[in-house]
Amino acid sequence: MDTLKYCMRKLVYSLPLLFGVTLISFVLMVYFGPDKTFDLLGRNPTVQEIANVRHQLGYDLPFWTRYLNYLKEVVTFNFGYSDSSGEQVTTILGRTIPISLILGLPGFVIGHLISIVLGLVAAQNRGHWIDKVVMSSSVVGMSISYIIVIIAIQLIFCSSYGLNWFPVYGWEVHDVSSYLYYVTVPTLCTIFVSVGYTTRFYRAILVEEMNRDHIRTAKAFGHSPMRILVKHVLKNALIPIITRIIFSIPFVLVGGSLLLESYFGIPGIGLVTYNAITTGDLPVLKAVIVLITLLYIVVVSTVDVIYKLVDPRISLQ
Repeated sequence: MDTLKYCMRKLVYSLPLLFGVTLISFVLMVYFGPDKTFDLLGRNPTVQEIANVRHQLGYDLPFWTRYLNYLKEVVTFNFGYSDSSGEQVTTILGRTIPISLILGLPGFVIGHLISIVLGLVAAQNRGHWIDKVVMSSSVVGMSISYIIVIIAIQLIFCSSYGLNWFPVYGWEVHDVSSYLYYVTVPTLCTIFVSVGYTTRFYRAILVEEMNRDHIRTAKAFGHSPMRILVKHVLKNALIPIITRIIFSIPFVLVGGSLLLESYFGIPGIGLVTYNAITTGDLPVLKAVIVLITLLYIVVVSTVDVIYKLVDPRISLQ
């Protein structure tokens, strides 16, 4: 019960964040976003025709009236219909979000697991050649553009110039085998790009943890290196590791999938967002912005509870 009250209190405290994000995004969309007036009119429209279309789109309403209507859409999560396809925005999100989740989940999980293992190996062999190889490889992975990685891996695994094992484009998933067939190459791209950044971060916090007094005490008592590494070092470094993993979830869902889905033609939320940006589809863009904000608020509201599950000494007060 106390945990539930704490989460609800954090959600309430996060409402100003939602208000600020919606206000800033709405200002940008109103003053810098696309004007659909002339897209809906033919050539040489009259002044009256322009006024009628602007009235239909609500452009002639006062700013605060339009913003209150936007807040109503946020509260009800009803953003109307897409300007591009005419489909209801909530229907689009309901269809595309699961695709982005199952697309990004393998690379997200496997990438972090590989990074933690590499970070442990590098920290355990700090200053040796293994550490230098891991860190050098991480720097190389960080320095290569995401699009270059996608093109290179696609050439290796998808083209006739390479192995030609996987599809170049599309998403026809019906069962486990077809899922693995389409998800493998995007997963490899995600892992290659993410491992470099996360390995350096995990290695840094693990090295810091290995220099603490309790680790020297464990060594003095003759505990094995593996026991020290897993039970004492990794366990006590879980808080920053969990923080990095959890806070990256909202941005991975949309930002990480945007380039992958637009390049491979995968009909997820990333491709929808990309198309909405290029076409100026404001209803979809507003929904995506609110979705990311709500995910961030949920993460902020629940992360302390996860901390307490990992370390009971942490208080939720």
